[in-house]
Amino acid sequence: MTELLERRAVVSGIGQSAIGRRLGRSALDLTVEAALRAIADAGLTRDDIDGLATYPGGGMGGEPFAGPSTPDVHDALRLRLNWHDGGGEGPAQIRPVIAATLAVAAGLARHVLVYRTVTESTAQGSGGRLGIGAVAGSGSDRGMPRFGGSFQWMLPYGAASAANWLALVAQRRVHEFGLRRDQLGWIALNGRANAALNPAAVYRDPLTMDDYLAARTITTPLCLYDCDAPCDGATAVVVSHVDYAPDAPSPACHVNAVGTALRGRPSWDQFDDMTTMGARDAAASMWARTDLKPADVDTAQLYDGFSIITMVWLEELGFCAKGESGPFVEGGARIARDGPLPLNTSGGQLSAGRLHGFGLLHEACLQLRGQAGDRQLARQPEVAVVANGGGPIAGAMLLTRGTG
Repeated sequence: MTELLERRAVVSGIGQSAIGRRLGRSALDLTVEAALRAIADAGLTRDDIDGLATYPGGGMGGEPFAGPSTPDVHDALRLRLNWHDGGGEGPAQIRPVIAATLAVAAGLARHVLVYRTVTESTAQGSGGRLGIGAVAGSGSDRGMPRFGGSFQWMLPYGAASAANWLALVAQRRVHEFGLRRDQLGWIALNGRANAALNPAAVYRDPLTMDDYLAARTITTPLCLYDCDAPCDGATAVVVSHVDYAPDAPSPACHVNAVGTALRGRPSWDQFDDMTTMGARDAAASMWARTDLKPADVDTAQLYDGFSIITMVWLEELGFCAKGESGPFVEGGARIARDGPLPLNTSGGQLSAGRLHGFGLLHEACLQLRGQAGDRQLARQPEVAVVANGGGPIAGAMLLTRGTG
């Protein structure tokens, strides 16, 4: 295989701010905390950082969802940048990390700080969380503005949330593959069991199948525990050129392959196969860029904004056959920390908190480094996959352990 540009990059540093419900701190405050920790973790100083990227940036959806803009972080940290990037379009929340790897590979920057910050929990508590109108670009969530694009067809029917749109995927899989609610429940139960070992997790109390099945329905067939937990927090990583890896204080996480394709219709409700959507194409393009196989993956950190997304990723990444994710996760043994495919070992977004995919990347790096504390896998992982996004918005990344 010819050289892949992403292999010129490593994740050299990781950092998180405090994580919690309604912390009452500003998004910039949390971002600076995570950024300084990631920079120090990489063995660098602010003067070494010459690239900056985030998702979604530009205030898309309001600060509680988008976090601070790159100009705000640039100024707060007094950075001198050769490259910067921020935007909502592309292969899901992992987009800025992929962009950073390519920037480093192209020589546009040597050390790129990438961050993702949310303060949705505090915003919900204060009544200040922006509604779907602002996310759709209306500029206001007061009253009922006019909507264009796909929103004009969904909002009149009450489909105002990604929960509604992805419930369509779940319901289709119930119809085509016989997916059962108790099978979905194992994603939530597995996450909660792992979160019990994560001191930063939002929810750590035990969760039983009876608890899951008794929870109120949010949008059929998804219940409360199928939906991620809004929180406040920031995650930052430093993406560096691979030649810095020997100098990094911790084992660098090497980027082996990325998946960025979208070959179907870019629509939440008009995709050509409503049982799979963008995960299909992102996964296929990632595997086409590596000699590694699904059997080589030691841990999977798969997006669980809603449990059904994780089920789709399990199939599209090749860990089980099409339509068989329900039986694959049933009983929880295959996806447990001591199973063949440890899944979302921090608790994922369902229990550790909705850090919008970046918590999964942070956890993958901790596991590859052997630094995950009480939840560290007994068998040292050498290969991790991180998959972000649902619907037509999806991206994936394979990381491998460096020797450090």
